[in-house]
Amino acid sequence: MATGGDGPQLWAISDLHIGYAENRDLVEGMRPESDGDWLLVAGDVAETVEDIRWALKTLAGRFARVIWTPGNHELWTHPSDAVTLRGVARYEHLVEQCRELGVLTPEDPYPVWEGPGGPVAVAPLFLLYDYSFLPPGCTTKEEGLEYAHGTGVVCTDERLLHPDPYSTREDWCRARVEETRRRLAELPGDLPLIPVTHWPLHRHPTEVLWYPEFAMWCGTTLTEDWHRRYPVHTSVYGHLHIPRTTHQDGIRFEEVSVGYPREWRERPAPPGRLRRILPVEEPAR
Repeated sequence: MATGGDGPQLWAISDLHIGYAENRDLVEGMRPESDGDWLLVAGDVAETVEDIRWALKTLAGRFARVIWTPGNHELWTHPSDAVTLRGVARYEHLVEQCRELGVLTPEDPYPVWEGPGGPVAVAPLFLLYDYSFLPPGCTTKEEGLEYAHGTGVVCTDERLLHPDPYSTREDWCRARVEETRRRLAELPGDLPLIPVTHWPLHRHPTEVLWYPEFAMWCGTTLTEDWHRRYPVHTSVYGHLHIPRTTHQDGIRFEEVSVGYPREWRERPAPPGRLRRILPVEEPAR
């Protein structure tokens, strides 16, 4: 875990993927550093409702507050899952599971962190993607998908993430964006904001992808100005499996994923390390 601090701390993690035994072990070892610590979980906990519930229940039993937003893996209707719900019905079922566990979701009022570095509103946002992060040279979704199929880099969402009752994933995305805009507009304009998303709000984090066509499944241009439109303190996200800190227009973006064992085994840092969002860590001198 990260170094300790004085008083409660706000931590974040994503892409736990506990279907892998090594990642499940990492969750078993995750602990707060004080009784008042919060944990933000930015999606891709697992593919089955049973595994999602186990992980969130485990974490909710340790941290003072756990806040979750779904990733694409939670939304899959996976053949190994006993729960066969699709689309919105699956998402709503997961929200109900969270409420039973005391875990906050994008459907709940946004809590305010009053600890060190606060006050700041913490907003878990479920936004999806709409294929607008197109590969170079492509101007439409159809062109982008044709290019992706040609390279063999196609997200499994195309088979397992169903948008029911919406006709398309982009229709579901646009509905989520519109509803989220309405809710964000109701927040006090002078209250700093930490949006917690699975897919990044802005495209710049995808610029380092080995396969740029995968960016189509990584967000929407509908949110490209949200870090400027709203009083964003830090944007927390996952999905890319490239944990790092970047800045866009002076705003801090934190990718907080664990990723798959084959990925984190190659990194020098210990796996499963929680990322501290507040208080902000002072840079090393």
